Amino acid sequence: MTYTGDVQPGGPSDVRELRRATIRKMSVSEMHNNVYLVTCTATGEQLLVDAADDADRCLALVAEGTGRLDHLVTTHQHWDHVRALEAVASATGATTYAGADDADALPVAPDIRLRHGDVVTVGELELDVIHLRGHTPGSVALSWHDPDGTTHLFTGDSLFPGGVGNTKNPGQSFEQLYPDVVDRVFATHDDDTWFYPGHGGDSTIGAERPHLEEWRARGW
Repeated sequence: MTYTGDVQPGGPSDVRELRRATIRKMSVSEMHNNVYLVTCTATGEQLLVDAADDADRCLALVAEGTGRLDHLVTTHQHWDHVRALEAVASATGATTYAGADDADALPVAPDIRLRHGDVVTVGELELDVIHLRGHTPGSVALSWHDPDGTTHLFTGDSLFPGGVGNTKNPGQSFEQLYPDVVDRVFATHDDDTWFYPGHGGDSTIGAERPHLEEWRARGW
């Protein structure tokens, strides 16, 4: 596998080719926001995760795949993850999705308000919706289990290599986010699960699992 998940703002996308899907990752903005494109091999349907910034680059990423955009998921309401949302949604006509408890704070009202246990279907791919409270009220992650291999998990800003997302600002709660991540991610995903966060590099559940008690003890 040549995919590493190491991308830089303004640099090329990194591409992970699987039999059933292709996953593309790029970084935009001074915040090093990650944008992901998931393409169903069988149908050509595509899903963009977080139109964070630079609509032209987001649309260029779509064009790297099949050129169509069918689904556009926003993982959470924070400004740095939604700056290109309106432009990309308007240019593509994609169905838009966001967590129900974040929906009213977005610049574009989502067509579909996601709740824990929902499924986003992209051609023959089914991505399970995981509601992770604490970084924002309506943050969601998307989990796709590849029948040929591992599970691929898009975590937004709720889980990173080295810890859960920020919970230091008003309205955020480590006491909510940590147990949600433990119960809804680590307890339900095996160690081979590869996760793709909202900023920076990727990791696996197995690499992070030994540190859960350390995270709990330090409170972040």
